[in-house]
Amino acid sequence: MTGVGPDAAASTQETPAAEPPANAVTRRRFDPVRFAERYGLVLLWVVVAVVFAVVAPTSFPTIANFSTIFGTQAVLLVIALGLLVSLSVGEFDLSVAATMGFATVVVALLSAQDHWPLLAAIAVTLVVGLAVGGLNALLVVRGGISSFVVTLGTGTLLTGLGYGLSNSETIGGIPSGLITAASKQFLDLPLAFYYGLALTLALWYVFNYVPLGRHLVFVGEGREVARLSGLRVQRIRAGALITCSVIATVAGILQAGVVGAADPSGGPTFLLPAFASAFLGATAIRPGRFNAWGTFVAVYFLVTGITGLQLLGYTGWIQDVWYGGSLVVAVAVARFAEVRRRATTGA
Repeated sequence: MTGVGPDAAASTQETPAAEPPANAVTRRRFDPVRFAERYGLVLLWVVVAVVFAVVAPTSFPTIANFSTIFGTQAVLLVIALGLLVSLSVGEFDLSVAATMGFATVVVALLSAQDHWPLLAAIAVTLVVGLAVGGLNALLVVRGGISSFVVTLGTGTLLTGLGYGLSNSETIGGIPSGLITAASKQFLDLPLAFYYGLALTLALWYVFNYVPLGRHLVFVGEGREVARLSGLRVQRIRAGALITCSVIATVAGILQAGVVGAADPSGGPTFLLPAFASAFLGATAIRPGRFNAWGTFVAVYFLVTGITGLQLLGYTGWIQDVWYGGSLVVAVAVARFAEVRRRATTGA
């Protein structure tokens, strides 16, 4: 046997570690394709804004217009961010917009008509949203029913209940405290925008730096593999659906403060824009995955486009065309990005 005596040990300790050659340390090359995949939507957003600024120089590039763009879509941003949680585990919550609309009606009825204290009305509304999410989770996870079917049914149910509770009328008289909390201006933007920004930061942190965020993605990519790895897949799926409903409820409360009233027909109109934003966001920042910052960019890219077209005189039908077309393109591009990512990483 060799190399086991003290002399051998000493020689081993005294031998300096081989240093890597000077040319072994190389800088990571700039990949234009990867850059375009990650930040293409951001660049396109800038291009669209510049084009509208040139075409409509007196109305588009103004502080008032940009305040409108960023300030009026905070509710849509919150709904789309809530969708990320359920979509990440592979569940489609089609009731998310109806949940938002119903929450708006409930908080308005309790605070404006029944004269409950505002905090008590908000607390009860959140409990209602929690119950809606629990019902969805029970039927989908425990009952084994498709989330499409379940959430389509609960969404329709909530829309009908909203009309019934409000007698199909808009409810006014929202307490000033809620209106102030949502609409008070800070740096020419309403506080609602900052709530959406804070939620974006929170979800970004969870998905990137908290194990739960990685577990959500893992479950979405393969439930059986996740189960064999020791994850409680059923609990994660149920928790994602409940969280989505609770966030949609928060969006409904925020909507009551932003608008100053509750319209029972307002909720369902957010469904298509929310899904378009979530899927379009999956084509940016982290292509192939639902992510918070991608959704943030997607929401305001879509709104910038609609606002610019409206300033040019295109109203009504253009919104459905813009959102619908964006959703189709986003789903196709997101699928392509996911396939490319899997092929690159071998996942």
